[in-house]
Amino acid sequence: QVQLVESGGGLVQAGGSLRLSCAASGSIFSFNVMGWYRQAPGKQRELVAAITSGGSTNYPDSVKGRFTISRDNAKNTVYLQMNSLKPEDTAVYYCHAVRLYGKSEYWGQGTQVTVSS
Repeated sequence: QVQLVESGGGLVQAGGSLRLSCAASGSIFSFNVMGWYRQAPGKQRELVAAITSGGSTNYPDSVKGRFTISRDNAKNTVYLQMNSLKPEDTAVYYCHAVRLYGKSEYWGQGTQVTVSS
Protein backbone atom coordinates (compact mmCIF):
# COMPACT_ATOMS: atom_id res chain seq x y z
CA GLN A 1 0.00 0.00 0.00
CA VAL A 2 3.00 2.30 0.34
CA GLN A 3 3.47 4.66 -2.58
CA LEU A 4 6.54 6.77 -3.30
CA VAL A 5 6.16 9.43 -5.97
CA GLU A 6 9.14 11.37 -7.26
CA SER A 7 8.98 14.76 -8.91
CA GLY A 8 11.26 17.63 -9.83
CA GLY A 9 13.37 16.07 -12.53
CA GLY A 10 14.11 17.80 -15.78
CA LEU A 11 16.74 19.21 -18.09
CA VAL A 12 19.37 21.59 -16.74
CA GLN A 13 22.70 22.94 -17.87
CA ALA A 14 25.93 21.88 -16.23
CA GLY A 15 26.46 23.86 -13.06
CA GLY A 16 22.76 24.25 -12.48
CA SER A 17 20.54 22.94 -9.71
CA LEU A 18 17.47 20.80 -9.26
CA ARG A 19 15.44 19.76 -6.24
CA LEU A 20 13.82 16.36 -6.32
CA SER A 21 10.89 15.49 -4.10
CA CYS A 22 9.67 12.12 -2.91
CA ALA A 23 6.17 12.14 -1.50
CA ALA A 24 5.18 9.11 0.56
CA SER A 25 1.64 7.91 1.09
CA GLY A 26 2.40 7.16 4.73
CA SER A 27 4.46 8.71 7.47
CA ILE A 28 8.15 8.72 6.58
CA PHE A 29 8.80 8.43 10.30
CA SER A 30 7.93 4.75 9.93
CA PHE A 31 10.92 4.20 7.62
CA ASN A 32 14.28 3.51 9.18
CA VAL A 33 16.13 4.74 6.10
CA MET A 34 15.08 6.70 3.06
CA GLY A 35 17.31 7.46 0.16
CA TRP A 36 17.86 8.33 -3.43
CA TYR A 37 19.39 6.06 -6.04
CA ARG A 38 20.17 6.73 -9.66
CA GLN A 39 20.67 4.61 -12.71
CA ALA A 40 22.14 5.68 -16.02
CA PRO A 41 21.84 3.59 -19.19
CA GLY A 42 24.24 0.67 -19.11
CA LYS A 43 25.22 1.30 -15.50
CA GLN A 44 24.35 -0.21 -12.15
CA ARG A 45 21.91 1.52 -9.88
CA GLU A 46 23.86 3.43 -7.26
CA LEU A 47 23.07 5.13 -3.98
CA VAL A 48 23.46 8.89 -4.07
CA ALA A 49 22.05 9.86 -0.68
CA ALA A 50 20.47 8.32 2.40
CA ILE A 51 18.89 9.63 5.57
CA THR A 52 17.94 7.69 8.68
CA SER A 53 14.97 8.22 10.94
CA GLY A 54 17.42 9.82 13.35
CA GLY A 55 18.55 12.35 10.77
CA SER A 56 21.96 10.92 9.93
CA THR A 57 22.95 11.26 6.28
CA ASN A 58 25.30 9.45 3.97
CA TYR A 59 26.66 10.29 0.52
CA PRO A 60 29.13 8.70 -1.84
CA ASP A 61 32.19 10.69 -2.77
CA SER A 62 30.79 11.38 -6.23
CA VAL A 63 28.12 13.72 -4.85
CA LYS A 64 29.50 14.89 -1.51
CA GLY A 65 29.41 18.64 -1.25
CA ARG A 66 26.94 18.94 -4.12
CA PHE A 67 23.87 16.94 -3.08
CA THR A 68 21.88 17.28 0.12
CA ILE A 69 19.14 14.97 1.32
CA SER A 70 16.55 16.25 3.76
CA ARG A 71 13.15 15.31 5.09
CA ASP A 72 9.97 17.01 6.16
CA ASN A 73 8.13 14.61 8.42
CA ALA A 74 5.04 16.80 8.58
CA LYS A 75 4.72 16.65 4.79
CA ASN A 76 5.84 13.02 4.51
CA THR A 77 8.34 14.12 1.92
CA VAL A 78 12.04 13.57 1.32
CA TYR A 79 14.04 15.96 -0.83
CA LEU A 80 17.26 15.80 -2.77
CA GLN A 81 18.83 19.16 -3.47
CA MET A 82 21.32 18.83 -6.31
CA ASN A 83 23.75 21.66 -6.96
CA SER A 84 26.68 22.06 -9.32
CA LEU A 85 25.23 19.41 -11.58
CA LYS A 86 27.49 17.63 -14.02
CA PRO A 87 26.65 15.74 -17.22
CA GLU A 88 27.63 12.53 -15.45
CA ASP A 89 24.77 13.12 -13.03
CA THR A 90 22.36 12.34 -15.86
CA ALA A 91 20.24 9.37 -14.82
CA VAL A 92 16.85 8.26 -13.64
CA TYR A 93 16.61 9.04 -9.94
CA TYR A 94 14.61 6.74 -7.68
CA CYS A 95 13.28 7.25 -4.19
CA HIS A 96 13.77 4.33 -1.82
CA ALA A 97 12.47 3.51 1.64
CA VAL A 98 13.18 0.71 4.09
CA ARG A 99 11.45 -0.56 7.20
CA LEU A 100 13.84 -2.84 9.01
CA TYR A 101 10.98 -4.31 11.00
CA GLY A 102 9.42 -6.78 8.60
CA LYS A 103 12.21 -6.14 6.09
CA SER A 104 9.97 -4.02 3.89
CA GLU A 105 11.43 -2.18 0.91
CA TYR A 106 9.74 0.29 -1.44
CA TRP A 107 10.71 2.07 -4.64
CA GLY A 108 9.32 4.99 -6.55
CA GLN A 109 8.89 4.97 -10.31
CA GLY A 110 11.77 7.34 -10.93
CA THR A 111 12.25 10.79 -12.37
CA GLN A 112 14.59 11.67 -15.21
CA VAL A 113 17.41 14.13 -14.62
CA THR A 114 19.35 15.27 -17.66
CA VAL A 115 22.34 17.59 -17.39
CA SER A 116 23.58 19.12 -20.62
CA SER A 117 27.12 20.28 -21.23
